[in-house]
Amino acid sequence: MNTLRNKVQLIGNLGNDPEIINLESGKTLAKFAIATNESYKNAQGEKVADTQWHNIVAWGKTAQIVEKYVTKGKEVAIEGKLTTRSWEDKDGMRRYTTEVVCSELLMLGK
Repeated sequence: MNTLRNKVQLIGNLGNDPEIINLESGKTLAKFAIATNESYKNAQGEKVADTQWHNIVAWGKTAQIVEKYVTKGKEVAIEGKLTTRSWEDKDGMRRYTTEVVCSELLMLGK
């Protein structure tokens, strides 16, 4: 059960081409966002579509696969863990973001 403590699985489509960063240490980082879509009927019986955007970060071999094969619009399945990080912006304000650190990537669709 320990592996279930912080586990995320998402299937969605990339909103843009991934941003690939090659660090001085030799590591590769891929950053991208995927949209997941869900639909339901509201109280009036109308179908409502709900789109959620998720920030994804991939490192190493996974990032290299993303760089070679994954582009805007592609459908992917992601498995990873949620992480939150903070930084100080140019105005000195503390900012926070939550990302999924991808450990598994599966390309879906055509």
